[in-house]
Amino acid sequence: MEVVNVELGARRYPIYVGAGCLRELGTKLAETRCGAGVAVVTNSTVADLYLDRTLASLRDAAFEPTAIQIPDGEEHKNLAWLAFVYDKLIDAGVERSGAVIALGGGVVGDLAGFAAATYLRGIPCVQVPTTLLAQVDSAIGGKTGINHVAGKNLIGAFAQPRFVLADVETLRTLPRRELIAGLAEVVKYGIILDPGLFALIENQLPAVQHLERELLARIVRVCCTLKALVVGEDETESGYRAVLNFGHTIAHGLESLTEYKQYLHGEAVAIGMVAATRISRRLGFCSDADYQRIRRLLERCGLPTEVPADLRGEPLALALRTDKKARGGSINFVCLEAIGKTRFERLTCDEIVKHL
Repeated sequence: MEVVNVELGARRYPIYVGAGCLRELGTKLAETRCGAGVAVVTNSTVADLYLDRTLASLRDAAFEPTAIQIPDGEEHKNLAWLAFVYDKLIDAGVERSGAVIALGGGVVGDLAGFAAATYLRGIPCVQVPTTLLAQVDSAIGGKTGINHVAGKNLIGAFAQPRFVLADVETLRTLPRRELIAGLAEVVKYGIILDPGLFALIENQLPAVQHLERELLARIVRVCCTLKALVVGEDETESGYRAVLNFGHTIAHGLESLTEYKQYLHGEAVAIGMVAATRISRRLGFCSDADYQRIRRLLERCGLPTEVPADLRGEPLALALRTDKKARGGSINFVCLEAIGKTRFERLTCDEIVKHL
């Protein structure tokens, strides 16, 4: 395993990246000196693949784990399933000395992380992401939460994990669509922070899609390093960390409008990034060449790039107004000046939609 550290002073924590490192979970958890009573929150799909070996690793390290399963899908990241997790934690008698282990993708990580942040006023959480999107993005940085009918992630908390363990071998069992959706977040890091990473994906896309182990581990490690640097500078998104929202404003609006059923998160982000780049071009911030390059790479990845015609205009503007980042009807929108260089621009929701 290689280690990337998130530097947050006394709350500093490691991200372990490797191939086949899931078996080390129990050993790494034992190093945190948490109590024996722990809970593994996962979904039905991941449970069939990785729950048994996760529980075995924990038992080998003298833990007494309880498994809690929720259904698969973004539509289940809500109050009802959060309450279900609370009930199971209480039934299992998990104490403050215990921990919640989030085994799965972004939905599991967000919901389990929020449950840990609020159960008994907060117990430790460990993130074990099994999707590309979660390994490079959502499992890192302490954003936890659930969706509300009015918008995505409107209820949540910043709660950093004790550590993150990203086993790239778990990506081999991802459905093709999930893997492609995760590439959107990888491309995002290249667009906003690292032109070299963007060029690497452009040049090595077939190898990435064929899950070449060393290349995949390198990409996950680079993305983790980039996010760790941003989080270390601005933990609670009071300023610079908002750069990570590139493409997400429109993405969250689309997800909300389609009730989290039409798009995977990465698919919506791909559409949102192309839209944000188009807006940036129309405002005179970035070149047409960069716009075309970004759109072309996302299309090569197999991702959608256009806001559906029936969701443009007033429906999307209304969805944007409920975005948690909206202030007085406007949003500090992440625009692009060039690949690797961003800027913030205050735009009203109507202006965002107009420039689409």
